[in-house]
This record gives sequence, structure tokens and C-alpha cells, in this order.
Amino acid sequence: MGKRIDVKDLNVFYSDFKAVEGVTMTVEPRSVTAFIGPSGCGKSTFLRTLNRMHEVTPGGRVEGKVMLDDEDLYAASVDPVAVRRTVGMVFQRPNPFPTMSIRDNVIAGLRLNGVKNKKVLDQKVEESLVGANLWNEVKDRLSKPGAGLSGGQQQRLCIARAIAVEPQVLLMDEPCSALDPISTLAIEDLVTQLKEQFTIVIVTHNMQQAARVSDRTAFFNLEATGKPGNLIEMDDTQQIFNNPSKKATEDYISGRFG
Repeated sequence: MGKRIDVKDLNVFYSDFKAVEGVTMTVEPRSVTAFIGPSGCGKSTFLRTLNRMHEVTPGGRVEGKVMLDDEDLYAASVDPVAVRRTVGMVFQRPNPFPTMSIRDNVIAGLRLNGVKNKKVLDQKVEESLVGANLWNEVKDRLSKPGAGLSGGQQQRLCIARAIAVEPQVLLMDEPCSALDPISTLAIEDLVTQLKEQFTIVIVTHNMQQAARVSDRTAFFNLEATGKPGNLIEMDDTQQIFNNPSKKATEDYISGRFG
């Protein structure tokens, strides 16, 4: 598991508005890559292009290439639904299906894919909840509603749901922004564990979090409101935080703006 992502000359549009311009980057397999930058600079928009979620927005389109190993995710022959199975996503706010039990939340994607064997589903429930560091907390109440869990537990349930379909890449869009500090640390510990199996890309406004969990960091910025976001630089996380090559990166990290 865990594939490499190569992006080349990617432009992202909402109808005629260019939201992100000219991004070229490589995301290494089985690593954590963090996207940082001020609000509105295109981090989350760009993240959503990596599994074609951007297209769900009316007028959303891209120019350029996104390669998952040797496969062009935007080739005419590629099914966007299949892309989203291979490249899973965890959103900013925990979003368990409110009418479903904990168990049914975990296996919702598998059932959608046609898996019906109860033994297989039960095994996947346990595997995924163990993988999300949630099994010991919920194993005696799998039939209870997922929405009844705490915020941090709900987010880990959403991670369990995402990894149950065995993706190659896991995208996380500010997964801790709605959580308390203890739950945030639990998610960060989990991210560190999951990178042994998955390629992980995380958007965060918390620079300390980026420094703690990521192997590489990409800094996005924009010239002015209404202008497209750009990738300013990308490097090993220690290099970005200790000795960035661009002044704009240094200014952002030191708190001079953003």
C-alpha cells in the first residue's frame, strides 16, 4: 500500500476563476506531507484535486496532470468513483452517518462496493477500528449510533471508515480543527502510525502540528485576494521550518503574516 503522487503544472478552476495556478510537486509514498499557508491560498482546493473531489463542485475543473504511480487520475478512461476509493479523504469536521451504527459506519464503503459476506465485514470492522486506535473504546457497543461518540472518537471513526476500503492514499483536510487538544494528539499519533501503510497528505493551519507529524511540508500563498494560490516551496519539514529558501515562507512561519 501507499503510492507516489506526481503533480505537474496543475491549474484549478471554479468556472472561469483560477483558484490555484501552476502546481508541480511529488508526494512520496508512505510518508506524511503537510500543506500550510494562509486562509484562501488554495490548500484545500488543491488537496481535493488529488482524488477528484474538486469536480463535485459545479464548475470545478483542472488543467495539468495528477499521476498516481503510473496512472493519470484525470485520463478520460478513469472512473472518478474508483479514484476516490483509491485516494480516501477525511474531512475537517467529523461526519459519521448519523442514522448508522458504529459498525455500519465502518463498512458503509464496503457495502457500497458490493461486499456482503458477514464474516469478511466483521473482520474488516475490527481491523479498521484497530487501525484507527478506536477498537478498545467501542468494541462493546458496535451497534450504538456513531453520532453518539465524542468528537475525537467520531473523527477516528471516519478514519476507520476511510481505511476500511483499503485506499492507497489518505487525504486529511484539517482533521483536528474541530477537536480538543487531547483528541488532536490522538489523531496526530494515529497519523504517524498510518504512514507505515498509507501515503498521507494533510492540510493544517497549525504549524506546530505540521512540524510534529509531517516528513515534508509544502507552503502555499497568494499575491492578493482574488488571485490564484501558488505553491511557494516544498521541502523536508525540518528544512522548511528551520531554513526556508523563500522569504515569504520565513515570514509566514515566523508569524509576520497569515
